[in-house]
Amino acid sequence: MMILRREWPLLLSYGTAAVFYVFHQQMLERMESPFWAALAFIWLFAVILQSAFAVVRHSEITASIVGEPFGTLILTLAITAIEVMMIAAVMLTGPPVSSLARDTMFAVVMIVFNGMAGLTLLVGGLRYHEQTYNLQGANAFLAVIVPLAVLGLVLPNFTESSPGPTLSTLHEVFLIFMSIGLYGVFLAIQTLRHRHYFLGPDELEPAPHPAEILAAPWHGALLVAYIVPIVLLSKQIAVPIDYGVRVFGAPEAVIGFLVAALVLSPESLAALRAARANRLQTSLNLALGSALASIGLTIPAVAILSLASGHTLTLGIDIKSTVLLLLSLFVTAISLGTGRTTVLQGTVLLVIFATYLVTTVVP
Repeated sequence: MMILRREWPLLLSYGTAAVFYVFHQQMLERMESPFWAALAFIWLFAVILQSAFAVVRHSEITASIVGEPFGTLILTLAITAIEVMMIAAVMLTGPPVSSLARDTMFAVVMIVFNGMAGLTLLVGGLRYHEQTYNLQGANAFLAVIVPLAVLGLVLPNFTESSPGPTLSTLHEVFLIFMSIGLYGVFLAIQTLRHRHYFLGPDELEPAPHPAEILAAPWHGALLVAYIVPIVLLSKQIAVPIDYGVRVFGAPEAVIGFLVAALVLSPESLAALRAARANRLQTSLNLALGSALASIGLTIPAVAILSLASGHTLTLGIDIKSTVLLLLSLFVTAISLGTGRTTVLQGTVLLVIFATYLVTTVVP
């Protein structure tokens, strides 16, 4: 009974998935009503968000057992898996030419670099005036994120073998292997050769209690159990989102932003809590790790999916987005270039994030 009381979101998630599966046709017919579309979106959004927070909770418990940097790596990979599966579910039911993956990955970079990082630096700076982190770890993240972001989101606009912001089959295959290869090298650095780069200046590797080690598989199983209903419901929430975009005439990029915001919300909360506890290194590991995994793993996943399903994958972002992306990468590199942060860096990043929000809703 104690477990049931604590894990009630699991019952809610699977119950909601069962309802939408059994009454799928009736739900689709009701989606033509603005009231039912809004109600379905709020319901699904709340259930998915609750499940995502449960994923974070079990990831954090597992993280406390295995220690850093494995802890934040587990959480990052779990959130990235949710993102990939949500994009895949929407892509397979959408039009043959899809820009959802591009919009979502761009939104992830802007939310992580400017929204999440800006808020954590601002909150931490207000509370502690100045915070420190391991400069080598931040540089390692940025050294991989910058080329992956530019090659994945900007370069497709300038290739000549495929029209528009798309890639030819050869280029997509090259991008898949290049992204996976770079991410694999980074993982080797993060978990094997240079683990100390991703620990705080005064952070020691904890020695877990034997009882905690025995509990790790249980929390890992619950983590996976919470991810499954998120995947099942991601296809359902795409319907009211599409309806809302059509009714209000909002840009299609809003869909990518909503997917990214939904996926990153629990991880953002975890990063914010770490910053308030003066564990800025953990916050940066979460934030930058999210951006890196989103680009380094999501691009290969959706590219493989597009090649297998025959969908045309649109990756190149427009000029306005390119300016914001390059500005974000440049300012983040400067802000994280000293090993110390204050409220100034957080404020500047939040201003860029506000600019992104305004120009997304009103291009």
